[in-house]
Amino acid sequence: MTNKLMLLDSITDANAESAGRLVVSGSHGGAYPAAVASQWDIRAVLFNDAGIGLEDAGVAGMLKLANVGMAAAAMDCHTCRIGSATDAIERGRISVVNAVAKTLGIAEGMNVTEALDRLTDAPVPTGKLPPIHEARSNISLPASRRVFHLLDSASLVTADDAGEIVITGSHGGLIGGDPARALKAAARIAVFNDAGVGVDGVGITRLPALDGRGIAAVTVGSQTARIGDAASTLETGVLSHVNRTAEAQGAQIGSTLRSWLEIVAEI
Repeated sequence: MTNKLMLLDSITDANAESAGRLVVSGSHGGAYPAAVASQWDIRAVLFNDAGIGLEDAGVAGMLKLANVGMAAAAMDCHTCRIGSATDAIERGRISVVNAVAKTLGIAEGMNVTEALDRLTDAPVPTGKLPPIHEARSNISLPASRRVFHLLDSASLVTADDAGEIVITGSHGGLIGGDPARALKAAARIAVFNDAGVGVDGVGITRLPALDGRGIAAVTVGSQTARIGDAASTLETGVLSHVNRTAEAQGAQIGSTLRSWLEIVAEI
């Protein structure tokens, strides 16, 4: 195994070549991204803290990686852009550290380059987190006949989601700043978590990109729903930002996502 550095704007871009590598990821540190990192045998990993958010969901998975012996830490979303591994290296500072990474001397406030130096001594993980299989499901609200698609990660969107209402647990930032990666299908409505919005307003940059494609897109506040959990997005999410297409369909900041969808789904 090797500690050679790998930059991944999304942890879902990990593959067999990621095994044994030290990875800087632009993804949040929730349950699903952490499970992905573990399943690909990554040696040590840095995530964005996504504003930490409701029930500390933005770092919960990263912390659990210590249970399988993987060193991991999260970077403050107000110091580097979520969805950009390059920016993480250039500007990022550590905000939360798991128990294994602490033994290497990694601490809150440390810049990412110093943290990476220390992670070269990271131990080989002793196990793997359980894979998360139920990351996608469908639901119908009592007042609506329309099906809502719940995806814990926007990476699970497929061409079959064209014209559908897609509720994700993902952050609303463009992956690597690329508008082409805003969404993999021409959905009718797309919902994201604002991930604390973060530096340069990156946590909501998918919204204008999707406006250009005529897709109504909104974010819920990171303190109102667990990032990485689409069911939580629907159950408790409150709209924090809306694009023009969504606003034209009645989306209003401060409204619950559920109440808006109950209305717009019947239009």
